[in-house]
Amino acid sequence: MKIGLYPGSFDPITRGHLGVIEKGSKLFDKLYVCVLINAAKKAMFTEEDRVEMIKNSCSKFKNVEVVKENCLTVEACRKYNASFILRGLRSSADFEFEFESNNVNQVLDPSIETILVMTNIDESHISSSIVRELIGYDSKDYKKLVPIEVYNYIENKKEK
Repeated sequence: MKIGLYPGSFDPITRGHLGVIEKGSKLFDKLYVCVLINAAKKAMFTEEDRVEMIKNSCSKFKNVEVVKENCLTVEACRKYNASFILRGLRSSADFEFEFESNNVNQVLDPSIETILVMTNIDESHISSSIVRELIGYDSKDYKKLVPIEVYNYIENKKEK
């Protein structure tokens, strides 16, 4: 069984992330989308909110499970028996970062392979930081950058 793990902060999940998840759901028998807690990052959304938004967005993928961990990516892979780390590339800058991350992960656990997939061309400009900026300015235009389930979740939270 081919098991993959797609790690990230997903603060929030975007259409670009969802495109990577869709590709991963076809590559692996089981794909874990893992919300990793990064103490160095100031998150806009709680871990619980991020997990819920991802679950809502990924319900159509039957082989995708959303989990949350506070550990290194390779440790999460070991916990879920994942032999592959899935990562999405938007640009050459992403490649540089992922290349260096892969090198460290290979030192930590050479049995885990990194699989890089390209984001869809119409989603390569989307990042969570842009979405957070739009939300911070109370712009509704972020609706174009996130799955509809995420937009509805955020707007419902804002109303409360």
